[in-house]
Amino acid sequence: MVIAKFREEKDVPKRTYSGSKLTSYRGYKKYLKKDFQGRCGYTNCSHLWFGGSSNFHIDHFKPKSKYPDLETEYKNLVYSCSYVNIAKSDDDFDYLDPCDEDYNEHFHRDSKGNIYPIKTSSKAVYMHTKLKLYLSRYSIIYMLDILLKKMSQIKEVIDNLPDGQRKDEILILQGEFANEFIGYLKYLEIEQ
Repeated sequence: MVIAKFREEKDVPKRTYSGSKLTSYRGYKKYLKKDFQGRCGYTNCSHLWFGGSSNFHIDHFKPKSKYPDLETEYKNLVYSCSYVNIAKSDDDFDYLDPCDEDYNEHFHRDSKGNIYPIKTSSKAVYMHTKLKLYLSRYSIIYMLDILLKKMSQIKEVIDNLPDGQRKDEILILQGEFANEFIGYLKYLEIEQ
């Protein structure tokens, strides 16, 4: 099994909102989206693959049902995919805060993007089971992210090629690949 980082340094979430306290936690969503770079704090999956930010949730790190005084505290909020937020629900376990803990010290991925807990981290082992981080959807999304990155790299190479038959052949291949990829995105019902 090849071990990869759970999350790259550029994807580490950081809470930066310093404005006045809002009366509704929902008002923080645009700030959370920015601070979490459009990624689930727990799975590192981009909201792109879930249909955008409108389909992402705001998780209360400490459940609002048990800690009502923290309901609108920005430091208690996590930008989260709906699957993880629903699985976590009102569980009051001592979770790893995605902004305060280095998830690379608690989780890793294999070459296909499957998420695994570091066995010596009891919190990671618990979260892996409770939040269902073992589901294949997270490895599929990881691979989609890689494909999208590679498509961008290919476009950059093509843009720098001189005009000619070789460039035209590569553009045709890129177009065929893009059509397949877009077909898959439509299958997933992602907004373009």
